[in-house]
Amino acid sequence: MRRNLSLTVLFLLLSAGSAALAADSPAAPAKPGEPTDPKALKTWNAALDWECHREYGSAISDFRKANKQDGGHCVECLRRAYRLALTTGDYKGAEEIAREMIPTANTALDKADVHYLIGLSLQQQGINKKKDTCFNESCDEFHAALDANQNLSVAHFGLGVSLAHLRQDDQARKEFSAYLEREQSESVAHERAQRYLANIDLARAAMAPPFAVTTLDGQHISLDRLAGKVVLIDFWATWCGPCREALPHIRKIAQKFAEQPLVVLSISLDRDEAKWKDFVAKNGMTWLQYRDGSFDGAVAKQFGVHAIPATFTIDADGVLEDQHVGDADIEGRLKKLVARAAELEKRKRLAVDADPASPKN
Repeated sequence: MRRNLSLTVLFLLLSAGSAALAADSPAAPAKPGEPTDPKALKTWNAALDWECHREYGSAISDFRKANKQDGGHCVECLRRAYRLALTTGDYKGAEEIAREMIPTANTALDKADVHYLIGLSLQQQGINKKKDTCFNESCDEFHAALDANQNLSVAHFGLGVSLAHLRQDDQARKEFSAYLEREQSESVAHERAQRYLANIDLARAAMAPPFAVTTLDGQHISLDRLAGKVVLIDFWATWCGPCREALPHIRKIAQKFAEQPLVVLSISLDRDEAKWKDFVAKNGMTWLQYRDGSFDGAVAKQFGVHAIPATFTIDADGVLEDQHVGDADIEGRLKKLVARAAELEKRKRLAVDADPASPKN
């Protein structure tokens, strides 16, 4: 089953440096923008508690309530409510919350951030509902963000995605190029923009979220650098009984496809690093291993993992193909994806060999 995980939006939320996107953990110390009214502060703390217990609907409601009790001045209340609405799929609600931020935007930079957030929520509504009106409105918001702050490079990225969905491919490429010109860091965002620029169809696809991790054996890998290979991601933990039962199946897949264009990455949600390392060593888990630490880990959040074991298959283009909770039989699907990846690589090599301008020739 293919699943839309709001991947572009989550990726931008996790990679952007915009102030309006900042989202600290519930245990973060008080800072400017949090409520000061006693009644609002009580509601704010209740919202934090709801968030800790994953009662996100109640958390969103209380964050918005705290803002009203604070006279509409609680910037952090609205930021947190927006983030939760977006990551739980309430994109219309996220748009409404972002619009509630407008009175708190006192500077050009603040206004740019708010327009950007509105644009993201409209874009996701367009993706889910397949409505061009939402994409057109999101473009207006991204343009407004850039008018207010021309250095908000992520707005170029967002604009490129919306234009791609509107089939305005030349303009979309220009926006991805503008993003790459302004963002020189070797980030996952930079890698994803490069892929969209090279193949604009991917900007319209249900791409898996970009991420970069350093595995247990010291390898630094990112999803976009694995282009051309099928990727199987397995979320698990040592304390999870069904995960331990699924382990032989994952091991069998890793061994069976060892010499083929398939990468298996197991991502542990264990908090105890020593226990995780000991379990991996004792159970001969020789394929790529990474510890995300909990359901609140960065990669688990990007993939929207709420139960384990959970596996995701990603094709050679980086498109999210399947998600399974539990030890589902996915070998047949993997065989087809790997065969396609091998064929694409073969065609690529033949094209290079046939090109007189190729360095090989």
